[in-house]
Parts: sequence; C-alpha cells; structure tokens
Amino acid sequence: MDKQSKIYVAGHRGLVGSAIWNNLKQRGYTNLVGRTHQELDLTNQQAVKDFFDQERPDGVVLAAAFVGGIMANSLYRADFIMQNMLMQCNVIGESYRHGVEKLLFLGSTCIYPKNAPQPMKEDCLLTSPLEYTNEEYAIAKIAGLKMCESYNLQYGTNYIAVMPTNLYGPGDNFHLENSHVMPAMMRKVYLAKLIHDGDWDAIARDLDIRPVEGINGSAPRDTIIAILRSYGISDNKVTLWGTGTPLREFLWSEDMADASVHVLLNVDFKDIIGIEKYSSVHYGAATDGAVDRNHSAGRGGAIPALGEIRNCHINVGTGKELTIRELSELVVKAVGFEGKVEFDASKPDGTMRKLIDVEKLHRLGWTHKVELEEGVGRLFDWYRQSLA
Repeated sequence: MDKQSKIYVAGHRGLVGSAIWNNLKQRGYTNLVGRTHQELDLTNQQAVKDFFDQERPDGVVLAAAFVGGIMANSLYRADFIMQNMLMQCNVIGESYRHGVEKLLFLGSTCIYPKNAPQPMKEDCLLTSPLEYTNEEYAIAKIAGLKMCESYNLQYGTNYIAVMPTNLYGPGDNFHLENSHVMPAMMRKVYLAKLIHDGDWDAIARDLDIRPVEGINGSAPRDTIIAILRSYGISDNKVTLWGTGTPLREFLWSEDMADASVHVLLNVDFKDIIGIEKYSSVHYGAATDGAVDRNHSAGRGGAIPALGEIRNCHINVGTGKELTIRELSELVVKAVGFEGKVEFDASKPDGTMRKLIDVEKLHRLGWTHKVELEEGVGRLFDWYRQSLA
C-alpha cells in the first residue's frame, strides 16, 4: 500500500488502535478512516456493510475488541465470546467482499494453552486446554486468526494476524472494574497514597474522571472509603489478587503499534509461511495480480501443492518476563508509594506463565524499543496528566 491508500482503523480510539493511527500518520499515511462505537456498531452486520459500501478502504486494521481483565472475563463470559465474534465476522467478511488489499487482525497471547511450553511458539496453538478464566475471549481470537488464515488459503487474500502480549501505554483503561493488571495496580497504589496523604481533592478528581461502580468524587467520604476498600485500596495499603508469583510479559503500546504497522506495510502472507510459490498457486497467470475470487486450489483447509499450512499468526512481544510481585515493585517506585502491598492468595492467579517466543517477529525485521521500567514510569506520567 502506498501513502495515498485509504486505511480503516477499527478501534482507532482504543489503546492500540490510537497508537497505530498515530504511527501511520507519522509515516505519512494520512488517508485514514475511523469510526467511534457510537458512529458504527461493529456487531451490526448491516451497519458494517453500509460502512464498507461507502468508504471502500484499501487496507483494514482490526484493533477493535471487547476486552477486560480477569474479573471482567469471569463476569461477562457470553459478551466476551459473542461481541468479539460478531465484530470479527462482520469486518473480515466485508473486507473480503469489498476486495480489501491488506487486513491486519489483532488478537492476544491468551490464545495459547494454559500449560503451553515456555516461551510459547506460534505452533503450540490448540495443543491443549485453555486457561478457564479467559476461555471465551481466547476462543474468539483463535476464530479470528483462523478466519484470516482460511481466507488466505481459500481465496488468496493477504490477511495477517498478530498476537500481542500484555499491553500498556497512553490511553490505557484505568477503570477498576475491568482494567488489565498494570493500570489497575497503578491506580490502586496511587489512590492508597492519596488516602494516606489526605489529598481528598485529588481523590475526588480521580473518581470524577473514572467513577467506581457509579461512585464519583462528590460522594460522601465514608462511601468513597468503602468502595475503594472493596477493591483492596486503603490508607497506605494495597491488596492485590493472587499470590504475586505468576510471570507476565508486557509491551509498550506504541511499540505494539510500530510492530503492527511494520507488518501491515512490509509483511505478506507468503513471507510468513516462507513459500514464495504461494502467490503463483493463487494468482496463476493473471497479469494484474488480482485475486481469483471464484476458485482456490486450497478448498478444505490446505493447498495440495504446499501441504498443510497453519499457525500463520505472529507473536508480538519482548521475549522478557517478570513476576506480578516484581511488577508491583516497579509501580510502587514510579508512584513514590511508601506503604504496604499485600497479595490475597484466595483470589485466582490466572495462567502462571505467559512468555511468548518472538523469533518469527525478529526474523521479519522488528524488535521492541521501550524496556519495562521506563514504560511504567511513562504510564504513570500519562495517568497523572489525564487527571489534570
């Protein structure tokens, strides 16, 4: 795609989507299209069709998703599988019907089995059971990457799926009910510090911007103290879920955006499977490179000339990990918290280890830039600025 190509970024206001949007603009790709959820409900098939009829994008980045942490995954299991499946089916289906040149699908490393060998290579997909607490989200994302893979094999499309590790960065979700581990931890530590400092003006600003279960900064102080205590936040003390021993990998969202745009602009399906003759199998003697929409040598899930092809997605991460307890120490340092952090072992840990193998990504020409300690400090700076 050239710099005049029209690129639709689904989820352009989200953590990763906004970073991808900005990365594309910085590279000179200014013909970008975005719609908020209020403007376009991606679970509505007719609305998505009407959008593609009107805009006819050359490229699509599918960064929109229904997401959340371990608590949200446990509470809203039906929403996690249904909403994500609907969005994926609608966007990928209309991309094919409208001849989109390139599609990038963003998934998650929760697609891998709970007890997968570490670090997790792309080939360990579907080799054993998933982690129960995020099974529905994982199944939806597996379906999405398989849609991309299957459209490529049957129709010769160029749809690429990337599976990022745990992400954090500007625009992160700090709502205590459904945020991921790092922003939730950071907000808890910050609020516990504010309670100890007696800075109730700052606490009120925080709750006005991000209410907790409908409680904002104008609520009585006793009500605020009670609701924060229910989330493990008290005077100079924070209680976090689990034992603190699970290992996690984290990637700065702007690094993820850079990796995504690198793949979108420089990596094709044939590069991932490492078989140059893939193009000739699908495109044949056509001189204009147009995809044959009516015939495929690969019906049934494989191209006989190439053998079985699967696990064509790309892991995106750092290849580095630390424990949740070690993460809490980095957060405490960034916030300047001098209180106590405890772990409630009666609460679930989730998957004990989720380190991914990033050899394929490195081979395709990209490595991360922001190390975790620097990134945690950057995230806290962004969070404080969001409260100004």
